[in-house]
Amino acid sequence: MSTTREPRTPELAGRAPADDRGGASPRRWLLYALLVVLTLIFVSPLLYMVSTSFKTTAGAAAPAPQWIPQEPTTQAYRSIFATEGTPVVRWLLNSVVAATAQTLVILVTASMAAYALARVDFRGKKIAFAVIIATLFVPPVILLIPNYLVVGRLGWLDTLLAVILPGAAGAFGVFFLRQFFISLPVELEEAALIDGASRWRTFRQIILPLSRPALVTLALLSFLTNWNDFLWPVYVLFSPENQTLPAGLSTLQNANAVRYDLLMAGAVIASVPVLVMFFAAQRYIVEGVGRAGLKG
Repeated sequence: MSTTREPRTPELAGRAPADDRGGASPRRWLLYALLVVLTLIFVSPLLYMVSTSFKTTAGAAAPAPQWIPQEPTTQAYRSIFATEGTPVVRWLLNSVVAATAQTLVILVTASMAAYALARVDFRGKKIAFAVIIATLFVPPVILLIPNYLVVGRLGWLDTLLAVILPGAAGAFGVFFLRQFFISLPVELEEAALIDGASRWRTFRQIILPLSRPALVTLALLSFLTNWNDFLWPVYVLFSPENQTLPAGLSTLQNANAVRYDLLMAGAVIASVPVLVMFFAAQRYIVEGVGRAGLKG
């Protein structure tokens, strides 16, 4: 029995679905408007910070906010770099060294521990992972005094080792990379093992290259955590030349409580490296976070 379809009327044949029309729907325009508003809300403090750093002392302290400096000047930046007792360049280098070194140590330790928990079967594996996850619920301030005592016994006080090694074995990196490793197809490792590759070689030459998005994401998060750390460096670093940037800028704030132009200039200096790293690695961050949550 043959069936014939009714011919489409010209009105129906020429009518396109609502989603395929050239113009955007009102709902989409409303979404774009909401995104623009949210962007302005989040970006406006950053823009005002940059604007204030180029104002004069009087302009920065004016009661009426000025988004555009009436008399743009770089006096605040010149004052920061020329003030005795505030070696901002040294603080910047100390922060770069400390954050970079701790990030590298975290990548090494977290990647190996995460791979063992994701792929290697051993007795007590679930218990070990549960203990690691449990440490995420411990407030970091509780470990302040124990870490200080350990660092003091090792003779690391007032050195960059004190702000590099204590936080270089965090549980978040292990959990994050383990989730990513689980999402990778196990057939690739099995093929490598069949071809005679050792577990270590499989980890180095197959797993790590495939995990670049997750590694870049973890590296950026670890760098940002160390870069913004304020409380711990204040406790373990005493000499002005050994301070990191956040701790050093706090002394600048205490010495110049009403110099908002100096404070904003210091904040801009501290923000630029992190913003550059984020924009350079944002593609890997999106992919790494998305892949890390695929499997549990």
